[in-house]
Amino acid sequence: MRSFPLSSDRFDRRTFGQRFGLALIFVLLMLALALLSDRFLTPANLTNILRQTAINGIISAGMTLVILTGGIDLSVGSVLALSVTIGAALMKQGWPVELSVLAALATGAGLGCINGVLITLARIPPFIATLGMLTMARGLTLMYTQGQPITGFPAAFRWLGAGDIAGIPVPIALMLLVFVAGGFLLYRTSFGMQIYLLGDNPTAARLTGVPVNRLTVLVYTISGFCAALAGLILIARLDSAQPTIGLGYELNAIAAVVVGGASFSGGEGGLVGTLLGALLIETLNNGLNLLNVSSLWEQVVKGVVIALALLLYRAIGSRNSR
Repeated sequence: MRSFPLSSDRFDRRTFGQRFGLALIFVLLMLALALLSDRFLTPANLTNILRQTAINGIISAGMTLVILTGGIDLSVGSVLALSVTIGAALMKQGWPVELSVLAALATGAGLGCINGVLITLARIPPFIATLGMLTMARGLTLMYTQGQPITGFPAAFRWLGAGDIAGIPVPIALMLLVFVAGGFLLYRTSFGMQIYLLGDNPTAARLTGVPVNRLTVLVYTISGFCAALAGLILIARLDSAQPTIGLGYELNAIAAVVVGGASFSGGEGGLVGTLLGALLIETLNNGLNLLNVSSLWEQVVKGVVIALALLLYRAIGSRNSR
């Protein structure tokens, strides 16, 4: 059985190595793009990369917890869309910004909670449960908006996407807050230990008294909350809530988590790797844009990176198992 990663030899030999390997790849990518484009290392562009990373990064933080338990959440893009649509509609109806934001966050958390209940009580596999939520939430979004965007939000709300705190753009500050808070819970509390144990060996988790069902529901609730938060930042930045917003975001989040060293079988990975994975993917996108590469190739590059990450994970895993 795997041990809690902060105190095990496996962490030193495997997870630690994966993270530094990914960090090295990230640095090499930065150097290559700096040589290929003189616009890459400008403060404005680097800030833009972090802004873009904030959306996927926050979603990926919630996805990390789900994947650590051995689950998957395919619904985050649709949950994001439905949550922000409700929040945007309430603002347009004259509701205070604070209440509208809370309503959107509550919607995201509630939809995530439904995913968790379906998985734990109805015994529906995570893939099927969240795939169903993906379809349902997207359909409700299209029905609610009648396919029309919601635009023109109050200035107080747009601050979420365009404002700053002590010179730090709000999206970046919120991303850092999510990862710091998530890292504390994951690495410094029994909550994190239980998540790793559940992903590593569900049977052992039950026998040691881990509240498996409650923990699973909580993890999916957090994933839905993170999706809604990321969506609020996005529509505040765009000043528009499109009914198709969030399409494919679940794939970006899964990519960031997998590139960051997580295992789909659960119990392997962490938020540090996820953050690096999200930065790597967004830096790739940014570099391809600066080099005027077709947007279609961005998807190809993402696929190659994911495939290489999985091959690396399997290679390291088979080596350590010998």
